[in-house]
Amino acid sequence: MSRHPELLIPASSLEVLKTAVVFGADAVYIGGEAFGLRAKAKNFSMKDMKAGIAFAHEYGVKVYVTANILAHNYDLEGVREYFEELKEIKPDALIIADPGVFEIAKEVCPEIERHISTQANNTNYATYNFWYRQGASRVVSARELSMKEIKEIRANIPDDLEIETFVHGAMCISYSGRCLLSNYFTGRDANQGACTHPCRWKYSIVEETRPGEYMPVYENERGTYIFNSKDLCMIEHIPELIDAGIDSLKIEGRMKTALYVATVARTYRKALDDYYADEELYKKNMPWYLEQISNCTYRQFTTGFFFGKPDENTQIYDSNTYVREYTYLGIIGEKKDGLYQIEQRNKFSVGETIEIMKPDGRNVEVTVKRIVDEEGEEQESAPHPKQMLYVDLDGLAERYDILRRKE
Repeated sequence: MSRHPELLIPASSLEVLKTAVVFGADAVYIGGEAFGLRAKAKNFSMKDMKAGIAFAHEYGVKVYVTANILAHNYDLEGVREYFEELKEIKPDALIIADPGVFEIAKEVCPEIERHISTQANNTNYATYNFWYRQGASRVVSARELSMKEIKEIRANIPDDLEIETFVHGAMCISYSGRCLLSNYFTGRDANQGACTHPCRWKYSIVEETRPGEYMPVYENERGTYIFNSKDLCMIEHIPELIDAGIDSLKIEGRMKTALYVATVARTYRKALDDYYADEELYKKNMPWYLEQISNCTYRQFTTGFFFGKPDENTQIYDSNTYVREYTYLGIIGEKKDGLYQIEQRNKFSVGETIEIMKPDGRNVEVTVKRIVDEEGEEQESAPHPKQMLYVDLDGLAERYDILRRKE
């Protein structure tokens, strides 16, 4: 049977969750302040989690909470308490990697679905069937799998066991994200949520008999980043993803901005909807999807492992810098006396032309007519990040629209 996959979007905060929901997510995944694998992400307090779940559910969108650390003995008691709290606020699923943590979830909140994280190295159908027998409703495939392998898994697992697969975002140098570099270099454990991304650093080689002589690993005159993968992007391969029997198309990025999340969610939403309406429409609109998706910060794109093993073209050897096309200015809030409230993220000025990004795919250019602070004082510009302001955008904006500026 043809499955209609959900679009699963990451969120680092309540603000970003709302953006993901409004811009087209079917489901959102978030981390609490404990036991998720992104210690540096802003993460959700219980209060925000509760508000986020209520907001998402109003729109018919699901919320999954990550609890995918590989636990040590001292974590277990805290995990139990955490799940007791989650039981009360009822997310739609928990994303878990550790069998011990899985058992605790099954015992404490059996009514919340359990999904198996990519951290658990799910590379074959026997593993999927194992987790199904334990009571998992979904397994996230290892990023190392090809399309052919995912299709084989689908053919050999129960129909009601769901497959979730990463289709967009940063790739990790390590096997299913299990990296020793971070811990070794900085004492911060990638599998405990504190990855420092040493794969993005610059490296030299030292020959044993010549200590202190550093030979840079040059690819060209600008240096090299030998572990630095390109970002995954599968927007051109939605038919193959659906054909493989995947139930959830997952976007990476629990540390990304609202602008990134809005851009990726909106583009994949439209691509999926176009494909289901008419495959020709999907093909025709491909240049638009590619243009939109490259508007947000990205590292150059690859199709990862889906069509065979990555080769030298999958790495970025000349820099670790993002390509950056747009600057994120803020999200539209309440309307008051014809002005829109925004919490400003980057500087912009009166008279400047900026862009309003709308969930339906439109990008509307507008000239900023006025900026007023909370005291009602007129301002020429908005220089202070996180300042609450009211702006005149000619009546063209709506709540939750995103403001950005082309660089």
